[in-house]
Amino acid sequence: MADTAELIVRGGTVIDGTGAEPFEADIAIADGRIVEIGRIAGRGREEIDAKGMLVTPGFVDVHTHYDGQVTWENRLIPSCYHGVTTAIMGNCGVGFAPCKPEDQQRLLRLMEGVEDIPGAVLSEGLPWSWETFPEFFAYLAGRRYDMDFGGFVPHAPLRVYVMGQRACDLETATPDDIARMSALLREAMQAGALGFATSRTLLHRSSDGRSTPTVVATEEELTGLAMVLGEFGRGVVEFVGDWEQGRAVFDEIERIVARSGRPLTFLLNQNHQRPRMWQEILGWLRTANEGGLPITAQVLTRPLGFLLGHELTLNPFYTTETYRSLSGLPFNKKIAALRRPDIRARILAEEADADPANALGRRARNFDKMFQLGDPPNYEPTQDSCLAAEASRRGVSPESLAYDLMLERDGRNMLYLAASNYADYSLEPSLEMLRHPNTVMGLGDAGAHLGTICDGSYPTFALSHWARDRTRGEHLPLPMLVRSLTRDTSEMIGLLDRGMLKTGYKGDLNVIDFDRLALKVPEITRDLPAGGRRLVQKATGYAATVVSGTVTYRDGTPTGALPGRLVRGQQGRPANA
Repeated sequence: MADTAELIVRGGTVIDGTGAEPFEADIAIADGRIVEIGRIAGRGREEIDAKGMLVTPGFVDVHTHYDGQVTWENRLIPSCYHGVTTAIMGNCGVGFAPCKPEDQQRLLRLMEGVEDIPGAVLSEGLPWSWETFPEFFAYLAGRRYDMDFGGFVPHAPLRVYVMGQRACDLETATPDDIARMSALLREAMQAGALGFATSRTLLHRSSDGRSTPTVVATEEELTGLAMVLGEFGRGVVEFVGDWEQGRAVFDEIERIVARSGRPLTFLLNQNHQRPRMWQEILGWLRTANEGGLPITAQVLTRPLGFLLGHELTLNPFYTTETYRSLSGLPFNKKIAALRRPDIRARILAEEADADPANALGRRARNFDKMFQLGDPPNYEPTQDSCLAAEASRRGVSPESLAYDLMLERDGRNMLYLAASNYADYSLEPSLEMLRHPNTVMGLGDAGAHLGTICDGSYPTFALSHWARDRTRGEHLPLPMLVRSLTRDTSEMIGLLDRGMLKTGYKGDLNVIDFDRLALKVPEITRDLPAGGRRLVQKATGYAATVVSGTVTYRDGTPTGALPGRLVRGQQGRPANA
């Protein structure tokens, strides 16, 4: 068998994704599948010497928002730099199919506002060579990528396609509307969708300020769509919501799952305004699963962090009158103006936008949760290192300190704002969330928030910080962390053919030099359509990433191979597994 192998990975320390203890073995892959694990005598057409390194399954990222990027790009940056071999899009109920030609700008503005992907990038990049969801998937199926990907049907396009302006005006869906949406979802499931995703959070707004069309979706509407998944006996519901009503929200989730018989996953962070709510939700989650309801929370491995700077979407001064007046200048001229004492004095004296709807503007001045990121980046900083504390020690205002720090590195210095999971200046909430039996890692938003968030690197952080580098509390075992990134995520989403290193499973894996595994400082690149910019964070330590038995990256450098494909629908467990 080994003599016909396309690839043999030799002598690595295998962490197989099951949670079991590591063991040393060779792994042979043929025809895209693992065919042998153990001591392999034959030779492969290609071999990797993994002695002294970890060998893990490829990571499955269930929350990426690559809906636009997959239409124009073959490499799913930045996930490709962090061991991800399967990515899931269509999250949070936003996307680009189905879509009538007259609604294209509506969906573009929605993605621009909710996910911070510039409209110019989307306008130039999206080919719009589809209308229906099956046509969208047919277009993607003809392209090649550096990893596999699958997708939810996003609820907002579905609603707009059926209801038109009424959806944007936040009208309640009629029974006929729900029936028509259900029919379209049925077609999408037949084409290979992995379920549907929706959002009812008030934070999700279009770039013109309008709430996402799904914010008013009733329980009847969500249940009607979930029942379509029940007809197929496959598919997952992804739910994003606010938790002001607490238990009532979770009760509704339970009823949807109980009636449809389909799993549901929701997003969970520690909200700094309600810093203990996450513990209540985890308690409800455990009880629901003990009662037979398959509900899973997606949690992040670190604070949900905003990066602030002059090249980025947010900074503490971006809503002031004088700062806005400089926005049209070329970058170097803007920095030169910001260095002028008179401009500095004016901006520091001006009030930030007082609009209560501008939540991001208010957060961007939270100096108690704002830090210098550092090199290497520090995602668990102490309270006494926040800008408010540092400004007090220097005898200056936090505003002036932030202003001066962002002008360092020729105006390209970034500050880090811990927006959630960090109410008490500790990652203990993340630790408890990660340990919960009904959570998986997610929420990296790798293809979104291009000028605000750079959390798509969370797989690298999960392994390096939680298993090795943490100094402010407990570590987590590597087998448990790898399982959460691989088997747990693949099984939650219904891709049972991957996520473990066992014979018959898909030949997706990472070879990791664990001693060298580390995150680099985020940087701005301008490689998107229309010259658009995005935050990208690379890593060291990934000796190789393999998709379907083909090496796609060596030491973080692409090989040029594009074995990745669109995954259509739930994948069954290998027959011999």
